[in-house]
Amino acid sequence: MKNIYFLSDAHLGSWALSHRRMQERRLVRFLDSIKTKAAAVYLLGDMFDFWYEFKFVVPKGYTRFLGKLSELTDMGVEVHYFTGNHDIWAYDYLERECGVILHKQPLTTEIYGKVFYLAHGDGLGDPDKKYKFLRKLFHSKVCQFALATVHPRWSVWLGQTWAKHSRLKRVNGEEPPYMGEDKEYLILYTKKYIQYHPNVDFFIYGHRHIEVDLQLTKRSRVMILGDWISQFTYVVWDGEHLLMSQYIEGESKL
Repeated sequence: MKNIYFLSDAHLGSWALSHRRMQERRLVRFLDSIKTKAAAVYLLGDMFDFWYEFKFVVPKGYTRFLGKLSELTDMGVEVHYFTGNHDIWAYDYLERECGVILHKQPLTTEIYGKVFYLAHGDGLGDPDKKYKFLRKLFHSKVCQFALATVHPRWSVWLGQTWAKHSRLKRVNGEEPPYMGEDKEYLILYTKKYIQYHPNVDFFIYGHRHIEVDLQLTKRSRVMILGDWISQFTYVVWDGEHLLMSQYIEGESKL
């Protein structure tokens, strides 16, 4: 039985990161290290800091990453790609060219006899009205059509600049720390969800850039994946154990 891997939030190409080329290479080396051990890889969103697919072009860069995804799918490894709040404008390129399975909504699925609820996590339980408005705007067909009419030279620049500003306005460019079980939006959302879906064994999210592993009920456990900017964390499921781990060059064995 081969392993199932979960990771998120690489934000490849971010203009706020000085080490973005090194970061992409490290991610690719990790994917290369697990390619013979993996039955499936779940990428839970924001793998790109900005991604928009025009009719005939996509943003430049990411060739190492996209090539590795293609290699994995060519080998028969399932690669599931969840859109996040930075890469919501993925349409059919990643599926057609790289062979990934694209998800634009949370997914409930059974893996090796356990029920998983998988999502990027943006918008789930967050009460921020400004963020909800922006999220709705960015998901609207009108907004997507309007951006598609702008030349990539300017629209990609606009998207990258917006993403950079979003990161740099945070303290030290980092996400707020874990707010606790009673305040963390994804935890609160999960607690409500469990009331009506008590059959879910594992909830796994990205988005928050924090590492969380919390047993909510006798059956249900929630994990937040950290990121691939500075933490390089991932979760692996072998059919018996669900473990959070960190990729350290030359040391990862899971």
